[in-house]
Amino acid sequence: MDQSNLKPPAGATHRKKRVGCGDGSGHGTFSTRGCKGQKSRSGRDLRPGFEGGQLPLIKRLPWTRGFVNVAKTQYSIVNVGDLKSFDPDSEVGPESLVQIGLIKNVSLPIKMLGGGALDRALKVKANKFSASAKSKIEAAGGKVEEI
Repeated sequence: MDQSNLKPPAGATHRKKRVGCGDGSGHGTFSTRGCKGQKSRSGRDLRPGFEGGQLPLIKRLPWTRGFVNVAKTQYSIVNVGDLKSFDPDSEVGPESLVQIGLIKNVSLPIKMLGGGALDRALKVKANKFSASAKSKIEAAGGKVEEI
């Protein structure tokens, strides 16, 4: 079946609106343009965002520089020096960090940083470790485990 010859059923198409063709057209006198004003004139050129001479929205907004990386991972930060409150040879995980008050909740991943000094052996579980944090924990006789 050749589809190039198919016509829509009768009554399914509308005639083109004929504006500017006199009062008998049903769109006479002002040809659907209203009365006076900028939009009624021929040759009008209103660019997108033009607000009639008012300072446009794009110019009213403060300039923002750079961009926001929406894919950035936010971490709960814990320094190695903050782990002194744990007993020697204990296991440090997200739940124990919340109990002691070093992080607020376990919804964000945890990153251990190397700030401060550690004088006891601990088994530390976190999502990420900086190189200095890893070396300080292992130098104190502890173990590092990424979860």
